[in-house]
Amino acid sequence: MIPSCTDNAQPRSSEAIQKVLRGKRILVTGGLGFIGSNLAIELVRCGARVTIVDLPNGSFGANEFNIETVRGDIQLLDFDIRDSERLAQAAQGCDLIFCLAGQVSHAESMRQPLLDLDLNCRAQLAILESCRLQNPTARIVFTSTRQIYGRPETLPVNEKHPIRPVDVNGISKLAAEQFYWLYYRLYGIRSTCLRLTNTYGPRMDLRDASKGFVGVFLARALRGQSICIFGDGQQRRDFNHVDDVVDALIVSGLSEHTGGRIYNLSHPQPYSLLQVTEILSRLLPVPFECVPFPPERKAIDVGDYFGCSRLFQDVTGWQPRIDLPSGLASTVEFFQQHRHRYLDDG
Repeated sequence: MIPSCTDNAQPRSSEAIQKVLRGKRILVTGGLGFIGSNLAIELVRCGARVTIVDLPNGSFGANEFNIETVRGDIQLLDFDIRDSERLAQAAQGCDLIFCLAGQVSHAESMRQPLLDLDLNCRAQLAILESCRLQNPTARIVFTSTRQIYGRPETLPVNEKHPIRPVDVNGISKLAAEQFYWLYYRLYGIRSTCLRLTNTYGPRMDLRDASKGFVGVFLARALRGQSICIFGDGQQRRDFNHVDDVVDALIVSGLSEHTGGRIYNLSHPQPYSLLQVTEILSRLLPVPFECVPFPPERKAIDVGDYFGCSRLFQDVTGWQPRIDLPSGLASTVEFFQQHRHRYLDDG
């Protein structure tokens, strides 16, 4: 399988995977963002011909510094994924398409539901239509979210759990999943949907407080500011390091057995929010306290959530390799080295 590596290490992908990826034409939407940039870097390291679609000056976490180490090896197309015509042109002739661009903030999806629908659903349908008409052999990997399950009835959550989204983002992602399934069933467009849990690691967007508590906690800790935990801090979550997520994305795109399937991508070891904060405070000593939930956050909070990736592991052999303490340590080190690129201090 694909072992872990540090930011400056040699490619972690196996020789077999590198051989398959070498020379492949690959499109990554949202490739200047957190997960997309880490994926693009690994694909370049494996010898793929990578094109990114993203808005360098957009408001969804795009950061050109994210691809600084491979900038000369990547084609960057600067446009909004809502531009269906240009998106269709970008998808032509690609062997693999990784659909990571979109709205990831659950709170923001409630404030701008139509925007969320456009980015997370309509744009996905445009890619599918383009492939149906012009590139039916392309393989697609779409990043969905564990938020579609809503408040868990049983733990860990597997793919058979009832689907009850608690916000617009979950509904948009669910609709996109159904489009991918429909186009696989009717037209044979090979796609895989991965429902991601809390992803963290180098190149996270630390400036936007609406993209998950890990980034918020990390940004405050790096600034030496007190961390506020909503509720009693006992809410449990699972966490995947971005290297493990990138490995799963690549395996999904190359596997002969994942087409038309939807999988959870989870970590077997959950942590409470208090435990996460305690781990972080050992790396960056900062005070923390529990505070009441703001009403708008309480309305979409799912309580305890941790998932089961057994189905995906059985099909692909993938397993997460990075535990939270070591993953947070390497993440802190990265941001300490590149602080001015990711934090607005002052």
